[in-house]
Amino acid sequence: MTQPLTLQEKLIIGTLASVCFFVHLFVNLNGAYGFFRDELYYIACSDHLAWGYVDQPPFSLFLLKLSRLIFGDSLTAIRLVPSLAHAGTIVLTGFIVKEMGGKAFAIFIACLAILSSVIHVGMSLIYSMNSIDIFIWALAVYIILRIINTQRNSLWITLGVVLGIGLLNKISVLFLGAGIFVGILFTNRQWLTGKWLYIMGAIAVLCFLPYVIWNVTHDLAHLEFIHNASSGKYSGRSRMDFVGEQILLLNPISAPLWIAGLAALFFYKPLQSYRMLGWIYLTAFVILFINRTSKGEYLAPGYAWLFAAGGILIEQKLTSSIGSLLKYSYATLMFAAILVLLPLVLPILPVEKYIAYTKALNIAPSSSENKDLAELPQFYADMFGWKEKARDVATVFNSLSEEDKKKCAIISTNYGRCGAIDFFGGQYGLPKSIGTHNNYWIWGPRDFNGEVLIILGGDLDDHKDGFESCVQAGVSTCTHCMPYENNVNIFICRGLKANVKDAWAAEKHYD
Repeated sequence: MTQPLTLQEKLIIGTLASVCFFVHLFVNLNGAYGFFRDELYYIACSDHLAWGYVDQPPFSLFLLKLSRLIFGDSLTAIRLVPSLAHAGTIVLTGFIVKEMGGKAFAIFIACLAILSSVIHVGMSLIYSMNSIDIFIWALAVYIILRIINTQRNSLWITLGVVLGIGLLNKISVLFLGAGIFVGILFTNRQWLTGKWLYIMGAIAVLCFLPYVIWNVTHDLAHLEFIHNASSGKYSGRSRMDFVGEQILLLNPISAPLWIAGLAALFFYKPLQSYRMLGWIYLTAFVILFINRTSKGEYLAPGYAWLFAAGGILIEQKLTSSIGSLLKYSYATLMFAAILVLLPLVLPILPVEKYIAYTKALNIAPSSSENKDLAELPQFYADMFGWKEKARDVATVFNSLSEEDKKKCAIISTNYGRCGAIDFFGGQYGLPKSIGTHNNYWIWGPRDFNGEVLIILGGDLDDHKDGFESCVQAGVSTCTHCMPYENNVNIFICRGLKANVKDAWAAEKHYD
């Protein structure tokens, strides 16, 4: 029987979760660097609610729409959900430790590891499905522990709903599901003879079914997206990149904790009832390792229970006075490491100071998409240049006659640029954009009739043959943005030579 949390344990969980939330809140209230490229696209997606999208299932976008209706569209408001998800994952980690028999120190070190994980902090800075995914994996594992400890069959229904919502948020929950199945085969085969496991699976599939149907009715768009991304922007990755990132992205100082936790789940007798959790992690790891293009962040949801197991092992083995000194020294070192690493994933330094900081640490800017970089990593550079895009397109748009404005469409082949026009363009009187990238292509050319088009991006040679006339009317520049987002040409083109429907069909771009 799991013992209830003590007051001390509640205070530890509550304090670390609160610190997490308020650090995120403080950074976002102070403006950070600006909206991330994908956030502008997600906001546009939340204005076109559907049961599916080219690049993701719909749950996070329904949640974003609800959040926007309640809190508005400020940077702070958009990022409330990921901030809460990070804090919530810390709370769940504390609960997981308690279910596995841990006490105050184990709760403290495991929750601190989530708080001080580089990738957990970074993925919870911006709005995406990822912070929600991390929370859902932790919640699912907590429910599994409750099933093991209480044998309450009704919890299988709850688990089915959580996994179903998780699949509607991100299909990588399939890896979690595979891990659960493998874990049952190796540790709890008696569950295979009962009905509740199958009820759980049926509920999860039923929840996920709308997205499956959406894909079937949209030519398997998500599979096409995955194929193109794997063979394109992620093609330069290797399996060793994925393995190395498990150390670097979590906080290198926490590596001994989660490695010890993984070993403890298999070999430490007090945790033998929870060996299934070790199989869940290993299954997800192997699946992602086999896929050569996997990014290290894909496995970020799989560490809450490893930190928990590692914390319990340390708590129960290091009981002497020297052991206590080692335990708290290790926690101090982990906390110190995140203070040093924090500017890499939270925009707490002005740009020039950030650049000096990375040079001092000899850290080169990075990109996981084979993109050319300047002085900022792609994660930060993608927070710059979007207001400028809308402003510069508006200058060109407002040079048109009133008659031309009424029939003019604005297009780009990049969802970040389209999202910027949609989000920031209202203050300039711009119409909503059209685009050929991912879901923008599905939304179609709207009312564009081929007469007047403003094109953001490309060169004159890319456009002139398709129109009766096409002239360059401006250039959009930005500071600190990705190099390919600087000096972007803006064209006014008139008289589309092809039929709009035929031209649109040829422009689909999923990646």
